[in-house]
Amino acid sequence: MTASVTMSALKDRLRLPLFQAPMFLQSGPDMVIAACRAGIVGTFPSPNARSTEELEVWLQQITRAIDPGIDAPWAINLMMHRSNPRRLDDLQLAAQYEAPLIITALGSPREAVDIAHHYGGRVFADVISPELARKAIDAGADGLVLVCAGAGGHTGQLSPFAFVEEVRRFWHGDLVLGGGIVSGRGIRAAEVMGATYAYMGTRFIATEESLADPRYKDMVVTSSAKDIICTDAISGVPANWLRLSLIQAGYDPDHLPPAKAVNVGDASGDPTRWRDIWSAGQNVGSIDATLPIARLVDQLEQEYQSACDA
Repeated sequence: MTASVTMSALKDRLRLPLFQAPMFLQSGPDMVIAACRAGIVGTFPSPNARSTEELEVWLQQITRAIDPGIDAPWAINLMMHRSNPRRLDDLQLAAQYEAPLIITALGSPREAVDIAHHYGGRVFADVISPELARKAIDAGADGLVLVCAGAGGHTGQLSPFAFVEEVRRFWHGDLVLGGGIVSGRGIRAAEVMGATYAYMGTRFIATEESLADPRYKDMVVTSSAKDIICTDAISGVPANWLRLSLIQAGYDPDHLPPAKAVNVGDASGDPTRWRDIWSAGQNVGSIDATLPIARLVDQLEQEYQSACDA
């Protein structure tokens, strides 16, 4: 089993103050293990496993491979929206395998907090507004993940400058900042703005350990910010998508349908319907190669140290 991690000890166990952000259909055990071994928090969304049975296999694989005395801690991302029929089963498995960190999204973290604190785990709540941040704090979250404008997939609409400043007026605990961060300079910038950690997702799509289709990785490498479309037409919540993938899936990017109702169960129950609709953040124009995660983290560390020295 993995060891629990207190907030005060978490940063000391990391090579960089960085979470490899959980990405729907892209983050799996290989990515989590590689990220943790490279010295950053590795994460994955539980719906990436097609069933609770498969999720348990993944958790066994992760907990066998990661040495809590040497490697960085890992996190499981749980969709807490009530439309997700698996949320409580996945939460119980997270507790059974003593996930050091749980990241909740699209719902209150309260149920996760009650269970995680029982075994010594900690809960970060993914939020897109100061109002949701306050609710997560009231529900007992140990940390906040501020998802800002420019993030891939489920995205916020606020500038990181505005979001961090307002939240820091009432929250002095751990804060993870996401949205368009692609380099070690960006990690350092997040710290300077007042975040404890950076959240980086899109850059990890184009890695050897990613579950992404090779065509998806190539599209990330060859795209730029002009190729990103933010819409709630696909999943019911605002998300950033690659224009060409929408076209290939039969959508007209200039005439998208009205927003659908949020239904996490729809996505987790049949993820194949999302297979060819690809998300990415506004930072795609700064990604020019597919790398193994170990080499990517080496590069990020060099950039981060240069930014700190400067």
